[in-house]
Amino acid sequence: MNTRNSNHELDAQAFAPGLQPLQNIQGPFDWWRAIVRVLGSIEAVRDGRAMYVLLAAFAGAGLAFATAQASMARGELPWAVGQGAAALFIVFYGSNAAGLLLMDRALGRPPREVADAVLDALGVGHRVLITLAVVGLAAAALVGALAGLFWLCRMPMAGPWLYGLVVPLTVVVVGLAMLAGGAVVGPLTGPTVWAGASSWQSVRQVLRFLRLHVLHAAVMMVGLSLVTGLVGAGTGFVVMAGGRLMAEASVWLTGVDVPPEVLMVGLFGGGLHNVNAQVVPPEAVGYIRAAAIGGGVVFSLALVMPTLVYLRGVCEIYLALRDRQDPQG
Repeated sequence: MNTRNSNHELDAQAFAPGLQPLQNIQGPFDWWRAIVRVLGSIEAVRDGRAMYVLLAAFAGAGLAFATAQASMARGELPWAVGQGAAALFIVFYGSNAAGLLLMDRALGRPPREVADAVLDALGVGHRVLITLAVVGLAAAALVGALAGLFWLCRMPMAGPWLYGLVVPLTVVVVGLAMLAGGAVVGPLTGPTVWAGASSWQSVRQVLRFLRLHVLHAAVMMVGLSLVTGLVGAGTGFVVMAGGRLMAEASVWLTGVDVPPEVLMVGLFGGGLHNVNAQVVPPEAVGYIRAAAIGGGVVFSLALVMPTLVYLRGVCEIYLALRDRQDPQG
């Protein structure tokens, strides 16, 4: 009986790690280890399952958004709103599914199947929204308090003196709030849920990070931004160089009488609506359409690569901060 209970406890820790840190590290923050973990997020480009989920999500969202644009052009506003909402839905839950797969890798958990990741994302994605809503309410309360101070500054005699105190207070508070939102709330809310935390546990973890680790998170987010930017730049170079050679060779080998840039429009996320049909020979339309479709696939791949690195990076940052022991107990 004791052995069975111990096995259940180990399973609970393995598959719901948001309930308990994997490690309880004391002492000064290990910057070197944290930086290595962030740099290691580049390995995410080799995660085929997460890449497949993101590609499918971006493709589905792109199709829904293009349909919404077409509906808007026809004046069908209700349809356009619904299709735009569908695009946001697909991107949000697709990103959460990819985040779950990447968190499995970061934690060393057995990787789940793609279908399971999508179903799990549909079941836990609302926790991210709840946490963001709670933090948003706290931010709204802070804004209301600052607005009240500014209203008090309208008093005839004490107003200017109070205003002299409100100005530096507002600058510092708003600046720190924006830093906390960009370094902690925005990037780390998702990983708390992907690691297994409930809505309330996610709120508590985010608040703990805001209280103890804003500086750590900000520095690591800067490092992750550099890594993501390098991956994006490398991917962009491959796409541009390969796309230019492809377009030049296509004009020469197929005899299509169009500028090479026309065949590259799909590489920038464009389509036939971005091409002036009046200056395109009729026999070239089929080639341009095929190039736009193929270029759209390459554009999605180029967008997915840095997104994968970013999602894996925020998972690593979350784990690096979560493993630190609260010095206040």
